[in-house]
Amino acid sequence: MNLVVLARDVDRAALERIATLTGAHAVEQITPRSFRLSGARPHEGLLAACAEARLDHAWLPEGRRLADFGLFVTDMDSTLINIECIDEIADMQGLKAEVAAITEAAMQGEIDFRESLSRRVALLAGLPESALGEVYEKRLQLNPGAERLLQGLQRAGLRTMLVSGGFTYFTERLQARLGFDHAYANALEVANGRLTGRIVGDIVDGAAKAAHLQRVRDELGLAEDQVIAAGDGANDIPMLRAAGFGVAFRPKPVLRDVAHCCLDHSGLDGILDLFGDGS
Repeated sequence: MNLVVLARDVDRAALERIATLTGAHAVEQITPRSFRLSGARPHEGLLAACAEARLDHAWLPEGRRLADFGLFVTDMDSTLINIECIDEIADMQGLKAEVAAITEAAMQGEIDFRESLSRRVALLAGLPESALGEVYEKRLQLNPGAERLLQGLQRAGLRTMLVSGGFTYFTERLQARLGFDHAYANALEVANGRLTGRIVGDIVDGAAKAAHLQRVRDELGLAEDQVIAAGDGANDIPMLRAAGFGVAFRPKPVLRDVAHCCLDHSGLDGILDLFGDGS
């Protein structure tokens, strides 16, 4: 296993300190934003040293390349994009604080996701459907590196999937915008141009996310270790556990122990840099 260290601006002095700390015998630049520390060994001080230098890191098998994978699966809210869509929709009702508190509890794993979603969506009853468009156009932004990541994955031949506990209104537009091969999310019920406060069909929760990953993986004839999954909260735990390589992006604490890599400082395109495809 090799230690790969990355950041948008790598401090070479900090890199050398980490190499010394882990006993690495060579430091090789992989991309402008990533370095391989050959012969590095785990050290209890590694996490603190990387955090102090604002570096992300991961342990990768020798020779592991992006093209070895066949499927990339990502969460939407607070992973691919910068907002929790339901919180911003609730803001149109003057209920953002109340809904955001429920969202945060669910992301931390403190309450069941299905219960939290039903409670939050019920508070949206009566809101004009046009509010969804306003959130998409005026508040939603891609997280740093998202477009570059998708372009790199597609160049490498990976299929891509967006799977969310959020809503199809947003996943459908992001799928068209970024070229995802698959997209799954919850459908908000609308009657007479207004939200009813209910979900149509089965709820996409953490278990459903993992099930979508496993089904598409099997349809493509891939092994578990050929899947990369990215998320940020408790609802993404089953999905990351079902993937060969799990990435936690700006994660809640509950997800850190499940992930193979936490991107606290790099953009989403740090995934390309990890595997040497971030030129």
